[in-house]
Amino acid sequence: MSFLRVEDMHIDLGEFSLKGVSLEFERGEYLTVMGPTGSGKTILLECIIGFYRPSKGRVFLEGRDITDDPPEKRRIGIVYQDYALLPHKNVFQNIEYGLKKVDSDKVSRKAKIMEMAEALNITHVLHRKPTTLSGGEQQRVALARALVVEPRLLLMDEPLSALDPQTRHTTRALLRRIMRERDITVLHITHDMDDVWALADKVAIMRNGRLEQHDTMHDVFNRPSNRFVADFVGASVFEGTVQPGANGQCQVDVGGLVLNSIEPAQSGDSVRVFLRPENVMVFRDRPEKTSIQNLVDATLEDYYQEGILYHLSFRSQGVRIPAVITASAFQELDIHRDDTMCLGVKAANVTLA
Repeated sequence: MSFLRVEDMHIDLGEFSLKGVSLEFERGEYLTVMGPTGSGKTILLECIIGFYRPSKGRVFLEGRDITDDPPEKRRIGIVYQDYALLPHKNVFQNIEYGLKKVDSDKVSRKAKIMEMAEALNITHVLHRKPTTLSGGEQQRVALARALVVEPRLLLMDEPLSALDPQTRHTTRALLRRIMRERDITVLHITHDMDDVWALADKVAIMRNGRLEQHDTMHDVFNRPSNRFVADFVGASVFEGTVQPGANGQCQVDVGGLVLNSIEPAQSGDSVRVFLRPENVMVFRDRPEKTSIQNLVDATLEDYYQEGILYHLSFRSQGVRIPAVITASAFQELDIHRDDTMCLGVKAANVTLA
């Protein structure tokens, strides 16, 4: 039995609608929901918490149908992008606000607040007003307020987007620790791929009110269900034809470029081939001794830097192959446009569908 199950969800808001969204995940799992702006991510979240009633479909939590329950009876916590803290109350009172509805004992409430504040390292700001806090501190207060009521499920809508990069990094580490220590089940809407890499067990991709794919992070990133999802998660997709292989491997002809894969496929089948740019190794010269099953000579057409990474675009046999390497590797390899280099891809990283 799934911990949360959304079943054939339809919501018609006039200018926008959800169209048959179904997803489920287990207790303790961390689901990230991604998609372009306006794809319906926040509407889905607000339907789960009970702010919208679906025109069709049901929501089940721990096996019980909660579709008709009001939000306050669902025991679901929520953290928004702007944190929605009460400016006229101090931090202690903000955290206590929702707790009063579920715990009438003042001593008990204080003990729970102090425990949560210590876990999130905000005991030193309990007396202060939210407007005097940094973005990272406000985020932790909002998180404390959501967690102190011991929600069965925590929903978060872009909770890290307003933070600077270093604070986002430290907050992700804090989230990982808190969620695992307390076995909290999370649905987290984000536009930041780093949130997914750092936190997610499963990933859902939405577009135009529909769910395009919902699977483990590995399968969404390495075996996307369609070209939209592939483009969104940064995977390269090629059309190929399977050829007979050797040593338990198959070979796929991609427009004259032949790649080995360990995945089962029948000779003559037409398949889609997926490569992730971070799985493409770049060499100045072809290595003499290596266990890498795919070595390809390719010409560098273009590149650009993004932080500590370089994104490279190669072409081989008319096929464009993206790769990602670190800035230090880029300097070491002394890379220039139009250089002919060797690309390496392990057969295990050539996935088929």
